[in-house]
Amino acid sequence: MVEQLKHECGVAMIRLLKPLSYYEQKYGTRHYGLSKLYLLMEKQHNRGQEGAGLACVNMDAPVGTEYMFRERAEGKDAITEIFRKVKAYPNAQTSTSSEGLGEVFNSQLLMGHLRYSTTGKSGLTYVHPFLRRNNWRAKNLALCGNFNMTNIDEVFQLLTAQGQSPRIFGDSYITLELMGHRLDREVERLFAEAKEKGLEGTAITDYIDDNVQMANVLKTTMPHFDGGYVMCGLTGSGEMFAVRDPWGIRPAYYYRSDEIVALASERPVLQTTFDLQYEDIHELQPGEALIVHRNGDFKLEQILGEGAAAANSQFPAIDSQFKYSACSFERIYFSRGSDRDIYQERKRLGEQLTPDILRAINGDVERTVFSYIPNTAEVAYYGMTDGFRQLGYNVRTEKVVWKDIKLRTFITEGAERNDLAAHVYDISYGSLVPYEDNLVIIDDSIVRGTTLKESIFKILDRLHPKKIVMVSSSPQIRYPDYYGIDMSRLEELCAFRAAIALIEEHGMWQLISDTYLACKNRPAEENHVRRIYAPFTVGEINRKIVEMLRPEGMQAPIELVFQSIEGLHSACPGHSGDWYFTGRYPTPGGVRKVNQAFVNYYEKMKK
Repeated sequence: MVEQLKHECGVAMIRLLKPLSYYEQKYGTRHYGLSKLYLLMEKQHNRGQEGAGLACVNMDAPVGTEYMFRERAEGKDAITEIFRKVKAYPNAQTSTSSEGLGEVFNSQLLMGHLRYSTTGKSGLTYVHPFLRRNNWRAKNLALCGNFNMTNIDEVFQLLTAQGQSPRIFGDSYITLELMGHRLDREVERLFAEAKEKGLEGTAITDYIDDNVQMANVLKTTMPHFDGGYVMCGLTGSGEMFAVRDPWGIRPAYYYRSDEIVALASERPVLQTTFDLQYEDIHELQPGEALIVHRNGDFKLEQILGEGAAAANSQFPAIDSQFKYSACSFERIYFSRGSDRDIYQERKRLGEQLTPDILRAINGDVERTVFSYIPNTAEVAYYGMTDGFRQLGYNVRTEKVVWKDIKLRTFITEGAERNDLAAHVYDISYGSLVPYEDNLVIIDDSIVRGTTLKESIFKILDRLHPKKIVMVSSSPQIRYPDYYGIDMSRLEELCAFRAAIALIEEHGMWQLISDTYLACKNRPAEENHVRRIYAPFTVGEINRKIVEMLRPEGMQAPIELVFQSIEGLHSACPGHSGDWYFTGRYPTPGGVRKVNQAFVNYYEKMKK
């Protein structure tokens, strides 16, 4: 992707099931858990480069010492920074310590987070995990997640109606407060139960710690949320949990043995960290929670949708309102391509485009060079060239585009800065015959089109290709995402701008105003923005996108080839979430937000 999208935070969790002495004897270190957490986080660095944090719970910490630890840092080197800080704690290199901070190495519960902001908010305050402190261990809560909630206003009102006064308005903090409130109620329930049993003093505390039911907390918290999420948490008394949204939008995978329970956002991360086979890893199912009790007991429990008809035979029963909608962008771009299934799916995405590309070059494969935009489109490129070879063609392949090191554009301003930014990519001079060879170049998606116009098309034209066929292994991105990807404004999307331009050219002004009124007056009814695209074919929008993105003075003709919706689902059959392409949002909150986005666009345009 030439325009990198911020998206999809990464999560990592580890629960050690044996005494620390076991890991010291078998693996030569009492720091086994922390070392593995570092690997899980580093292997998911692609998922968050704005910040990172970790939280740990030492269940053996004596009364009066710290038992829940947290470290956070900002920036692309945040993972290194937080682990450097941990190692710098007093007595951190010793196996025991009388100084509390050193005990972080002796924690049995560990949780890590990598952050990409989709709200525009930055600063250490917004870096996960979040802590809710209390003198009762069971009421302490550390929370992190890969999530974006679309109904945070309603949840905020729920909290204030209970008499609470949240200090920060944001989905992370509001989620922490609501779940913390329900955790308090669970502890209070157990307190009353212990009193009824005649328990006194610390015996009450022990009873609470031993009997907390995190499923109760989750079942009274998560139904209030609309959005995509994998929510992870630790309590001070030793509970660990992770719960996935009932639509299956956000991904999570776990591994369990007699030594550990581990969870991460991506399957190959667990495989590499623990040297596992594909079959050893399991996917957390929609609406399902992974819960590890303080005594090490492991269970999976359906939090949302239990007992309803299955929306997909591959997945457990979920309510009809929860249509399975796993994010297809995970497969196209965001997740690591080293995953066994994702690698094959990305190849199929490229291969399926072969007939359309053949048509675009008029069958002249002999005078065509095939290449890709580095680096995420590389696997789709292999599939594309394989497709031509399967048809009997001997394709010519070159690495035409190179992604340069990041240029230090901060040292300049204005036009100079823009000029430097346009040179993030470079080309292989002499890689095709000028004015004779076509150039087919594939990317995994085209979102805003800014980099194509300001950089890619300009530098490719220097090679003087006979024709440029720009290929996207995903369909046209027509709608914003509200579940974790930083594209919330319609006018940023080149497909939307092209559709609006076509409407204006055809004098169809009434369509725009009618769509505005429908979005404003009936926002929860359906996605009214879909009517903006209805009058036009994919080909018409493609041609308008080319017209809009074509740099002034460019000589080579350009044609766009996009993946079809049918091709997407054929290549990625297990991930049906396609709202950014089709406008079919899986949750009511997504529908309301896309309609509001059009209202915002229209009213800004009319100013």
